[in-house]
This record gives sequence, C-alpha cells and structure tokens, in this order.
Amino acid sequence: MANVKFIVQPGGTIKGRVRVPGDKSISHRSIMLGAIAEGTTTVTGFLEGADALATLQAFKDMGVEIEGPENGNVTIHGVGLLGLKKPQKPMDMGNSGTSTRLLAGILAGQNFDCELVGDASLSKRPMKRVTDPLALMGAKIETAEGGTLPMKIFGTGEPLKAMDYVLPMASAQVKSCVLLAGLYAEGQTCALEPAPTRDHTERMLNGFGYEVHSEKLDALRTKACLRGGGKLTARHIDVPSDISSAAFFMVAAAISKGSDLVIEHVGMNPTRTGVVDILKLMGADITLENPHEVGGEPVADVRVRYAPLKGIQIPEELVPLAIDEFPVLFVAASCAEGQTVLTGAEELRVKESDRIQVMADALQAVGIDAQPTEDGMIINGGQQQPQNAEIQSHHDHRISMAMTVAGLNAASELVIDDCANVNTSFPTFIELINAVGMNVESVKE
Repeated sequence: MANVKFIVQPGGTIKGRVRVPGDKSISHRSIMLGAIAEGTTTVTGFLEGADALATLQAFKDMGVEIEGPENGNVTIHGVGLLGLKKPQKPMDMGNSGTSTRLLAGILAGQNFDCELVGDASLSKRPMKRVTDPLALMGAKIETAEGGTLPMKIFGTGEPLKAMDYVLPMASAQVKSCVLLAGLYAEGQTCALEPAPTRDHTERMLNGFGYEVHSEKLDALRTKACLRGGGKLTARHIDVPSDISSAAFFMVAAAISKGSDLVIEHVGMNPTRTGVVDILKLMGADITLENPHEVGGEPVADVRVRYAPLKGIQIPEELVPLAIDEFPVLFVAASCAEGQTVLTGAEELRVKESDRIQVMADALQAVGIDAQPTEDGMIINGGQQQPQNAEIQSHHDHRISMAMTVAGLNAASELVIDDCANVNTSFPTFIELINAVGMNVESVKE
C-alpha cells in the first residue's frame, strides 16, 4: 500500500449539511445474515470500505451470489443456514476484526474446513476471545501461537452444543460470534455480558425473523438468547450513517468557533451513542432532529453548534458505548477548559493500534498535555494550541481522522503519516471534511 499523508492547514469554521457513509457494523451484518437467509436480501447505504468488502468477498468465496456494491446498493441471494460451500483458498479478512470474529461463529457450524487470514495489524489482534467459547460449543479451531491469525476452522459434521456463555469482557464481537454459532447449536445459546455493548446482531436477527430474546439482568449486565435450528427470511436493509464516522464531524463542529453543522441520517442505536452523551457532558451544543426508525434501528439528524467545552471525568458506564470514538474524543478534551480523565478503557490498547499510547504520543507531539494511564488518559486541555508536527498514525484510520480534526485549532500546518487505512472505514473522509470547511490535502508517496 502506498504511503498516504494528510496535510492539514490550521483553522476553519464547520458549516452546512453532510451525510457520512453507512454504518460499518450494520454493513458487515447485512452481508452475513443476508447470505445465510432464505430468499433475496437487498441493501441500500452499504459502506463500500475495505473492511465491509472483505466480509462480502468471503461470502462470494463460499458460493453466495452477490451483486454490487454499486452506489451503496447490494443484492444478496441467500443460501440458507447450511448452504455455504467450502472456499477454494484461505479467506483474507484484511484489517477487519469484525469480519473475522463474527465469521468464526458462522463457520464453526459448517461441515467444511476453511482458513481465515489477515494483514499484519489484524494478525496481531487477540482471537482467543472467540475461539475459547466456540471450542466450548464443540467447534474444532486452530490458531497461530498466542491465539492470533491465521485461524483454521474444521467442519466436524456435528451440530454445535448450546451453552450459556459469560463474557469475560464487554465485547459486541464476542457476543455476536457466540449468538451466530448458536444458530447452529441444538437448544438455547445465551451470551451474558458484564456491560452493555452494541446490539446490532440481535436487532438484525429479529429483523430477519429469527427470534432473539434480550433482557437486562441488572444496571449493567445484559443477556441475549436464541434457539438453534430456525431460519432467517430475506428482507430489505437501509443502512444508517455510521455514528463512529459522524463523530469526527461532531467534534469538528464542537471545537471550531462559529460552527453550525447538520449530520444527516445517523444511526442512534442506544448502545452506540456514548459519544453524544460524553460531548453533551462536556458542554457541547448537540440537538437531534427528525428522529425515526429504519429496519429496527433508530436514526436522526445530528445538529452541532460551537460551544465552549469543559473537562470532565468520563463516566465508566459510557465507555463501552463510545469505545471506537475515543481518539476524536481525546481531541475534544484537548480543546476543553480543564482536565478530562478517562478510566476503564483498557480495550483501547488492543484495537488497530494501542489507541491510548498512540493518541497520547500524537497529542504530545502537537504540544497537548496528555498523560496515558493503564486503562485510559488524563488530558489537561484548553491551555495550548497544537503546534506543527509530523504525526504517526500507526496505520490506524481513527488516529488519522482524529488528528485531522485537531488541525482546526492548530497554530500551524499538521502532517499525518500512514493514512492509507482511512479507506477501510471512510473512503470519502477528505472530500467531506473539506466540503464543510476544513482545508486538508491527501498526498500519495
């Protein structure tokens, strides 16, 4: 992959209306569930980024006929729960942890052997969190030493065993993997999580006519259960805009004086709105307009106007609901008056990069007082303007985009290295951020 640098000119006022690409989590799941449903599923608003395309290609490799994507439109000719065929070669997941971990659940129930591989970054990420529960269900899986890719999944010809699995960490990917494997198990499979995480899999399974029963056990713990052996019925899915992509625009408008921006048709799933709640606690002026539902998922237009931000202690119960948005929330904290403290976010250390250390390094490089801790960060904001610097993004798309937004309040030009991976989640990022008032150039080397 050619090295791509972002060159960000300081300043700018964020104004206008923008629609960001479709939700990555929902795009992945629309392909997976459409492929194993009966009938033809149509999708609009599909995110045509590298991660979701890796999922699409995997199902093509397993014999599913898929048309598109063309302008976000995809048609999937479902083959039913047991209609997938053995792929002819290892399936390449690229940089996509979601593809790998959710697909492992579906593949564990097939009667053929297959192998999942990924790029250098994905091949370092922990996979034992899904292979352990799948093994308890009777799946036969081998990984590299240390529980990483490549992952070989062997078809045993036997149904999986249903179980109640208590998740050791709050992870939507692990919960989804267990529930998807539960489709192929005899009896009822339940996933119990220590704190709420995104529930797109449960909502979409219900949308495909496959009943999932979810309940709150207490203030934090939730439980989702389904019975194996049913069937999914094809449907139409309109993918809302991704709140994780919208977050960069929310923070951009929140930190630049005179801004007034509307981000259209954003997914407002309550398990994902931590970024809105945290920004409001910091004093951001955010209103939701035109709220409605699309395919079981709440959506709204998000209007953000500039207001001075203040530092806060981020409530730990909001951390799992904003886990992907912290790189850009750290930028908001650096512009807020006073101290912002994040705790309970150790999960950030095993994302596409160690997002705690990498963001602390990036913010320090531009003159912000950001101190990494084991499970979070302490940022003393509002004291200094980011200085010009060359930032290392460590091939992490969210770091690249977060530090681009930091350029709004910079004293001089910022250069961000290794930005090619922005294509995995947000191919039109530069075009859209410039359209609403920034001045950013993408340069291939």
